[in-house]
Amino acid sequence: MKDSVMTSEAEKAETPPVGGDDRRSFIARFSGWWMGWGLVSGYGYFASMIVRFLYPSSQSENKNKSWQFVAEVNSFKQGDSLTFISPAGDKAVITRMGMKGSEADFIALSSVCPHLGCQVHWESSNNRYFCPCHGGAFDPKGKPTAGPPKAAGQSLPHFTLKVENELLYIKAGTRSLV
Repeated sequence: MKDSVMTSEAEKAETPPVGGDDRRSFIARFSGWWMGWGLVSGYGYFASMIVRFLYPSSQSENKNKSWQFVAEVNSFKQGDSLTFISPAGDKAVITRMGMKGSEADFIALSSVCPHLGCQVHWESSNNRYFCPCHGGAFDPKGKPTAGPPKAAGQSLPHFTLKVENELLYIKAGTRSLV
């Protein structure tokens, strides 16, 4: 009788509890599925970042555009520049080239390099716009003079300017609040 009690206890120890294998297999399948989903979504996000880097979005022509105040004309000296960002995200660099006090004295160009979307800035000492990412350079009118933009023939897009009552305005994109 003592042997039969020991045998039944040994059998109980060897047999898993009811539902134990089901639970383990469920957890194994679920964790494997979850890990696979995480890898796919992680690589997908990484791929979307690469695509956005290689093919940056260009300025949309469908945006609502309006006149926006930039600065007082007298606050600019010849050769000075100012970076402007519109409510819609248009980025422009505005440079004063002359001293008459009209919109002909100013030029407003996109500050986004057409090559890969890096930020360009005005170098008054070199009389050019320069993109530090790949050595792209543009003349004062936005025409490419060096680097990948010159090889591709990519100029900086222009913005329209006006002067009213000694105030400088730019026509740039706006965003609806509704």
